[in-house]
Amino acid sequence: MQPSRPEPAAVPPDDFTQIVNAWREGRIVLTAVELDLFSAIGDGATAAEIARRLAADPRGAGCLLHALAALGLLEKRAESFHNGPVAARFLCAGAPDDRRGALLHSAALWHRWSALTECVRTGRPADRGPRDEADTAAFIAAMHANSTQRAPALVAALELSGVRRVLDVGGGSGGYAIALARALPQARIEVLDLADVVPLTACYVAAAGVAARVRTRVGDLNADDFGAGYDLVLISAICHMNGPAQNGDLIRRAAHALAAGGRLAVLDHILDPDRTAPLAGAIFAVNMLVNTEAGGNYTEAEYFGWMRDAGLADVARIPIPDPAGLVVGTRPWN
Repeated sequence: MQPSRPEPAAVPPDDFTQIVNAWREGRIVLTAVELDLFSAIGDGATAAEIARRLAADPRGAGCLLHALAALGLLEKRAESFHNGPVAARFLCAGAPDDRRGALLHSAALWHRWSALTECVRTGRPADRGPRDEADTAAFIAAMHANSTQRAPALVAALELSGVRRVLDVGGGSGGYAIALARALPQARIEVLDLADVVPLTACYVAAAGVAARVRTRVGDLNADDFGAGYDLVLISAICHMNGPAQNGDLIRRAAHALAAGGRLAVLDHILDPDRTAPLAGAIFAVNMLVNTEAGGNYTEAEYFGWMRDAGLADVARIPIPDPAGLVVGTRPWN
């Protein structure tokens, strides 16, 4: 009898291997942003010149530069490195669409995600350490990049006729408030956020040229009364930071701030009933495990329940071309 041949060693599928190794490319880019390497390149420089400008090790800088060129973010011409189109537009000081602040927030998340295994074991968030002004500015820059990109879709999806007073709860940079101010020239808009955030909000609002109609208010969205008489209250990218009980309370206080006929709009990731899709929402829920005490992402049924418990009617999910979902409820007239 002929001996049987051993089965060939199994090789994981390429798409699985890509998932496992995807972190490497992201870490290369984040390190370059942390070093402000793209700004240091200027109009072009050799690896040795760039290393000197960064006070970095020549071997380390050279290795990083060649990897960035392989990724297409840099171009190497003879011995000189130059920023490619994406780097020149998004990753340099003074660039037209500078995203360095937002990426520095991603770099901070990277360090916290390194503790994911322990977070799963304990159910506790990673140790963030003290949050300084630079951390806050990076976080708000990241949120501004997101809100500015998504605001047109939100404005187009909402019925805004008759809206004169708007409250943006936890509005951060004011990205949505700015878009609403431009769409509603007669409206007065307030952005409520923490004391260390509202000075940044004011800067973004002033730069957008709408400071006369968008004001800031210092407040704690987890505890404060929001006032009354608003035609629209917006809660964007907040509920995922809270546990279910906190969200029920937040939505109740927001509903009480509405005038009769006013609407509450909640924009956030919305999970399918079995919580395995969409992929972006399921992964972002892990981000909340790492970064918050009780946060996560929630289903449409949960948002509908919180709104109805708050006394809102005509609760509906409005289709929107956005990774997040939009749920709107109305305060009844009686």
